[in-house]
Amino acid sequence: MNKNNKSNNENEEEQQITRVKLPRKGEVIGIIEQRLGGNKMMVRCLDGKNRNCRVPGRLKRKLWLRPGDVVIIEMWELDYEKGDVIFKYRPNQIEWLKKNNYLEKETIEF
Repeated sequence: MNKNNKSNNENEEEQQITRVKLPRKGEVIGIIEQRLGGNKMMVRCLDGKNRNCRVPGRLKRKLWLRPGDVVIIEMWELDYEKGDVIFKYRPNQIEWLKKNNYLEKETIEF
């Protein structure tokens, strides 16, 4: 019986661990503030800037976004005031980011 309880606890711990994509060079985490129409939106990035971002054509139908979603922005090479949304975090990934101090806890409200 102890063996079963031990394996159940291990399964619960494994389910809580999530793989979270972190931003690389030229990428930053941001929060969508406003949809501007089409595939454009205003994103408040964690580096303190508001950027006009778009969803690339390859992700347009796959990535459904709303204000308040946490995303990774890839900045344009020539204009750092604009960028492309390349990834959207799920709620369990957002919790992991908060727990590991990648995101401020006050920033996101569900």
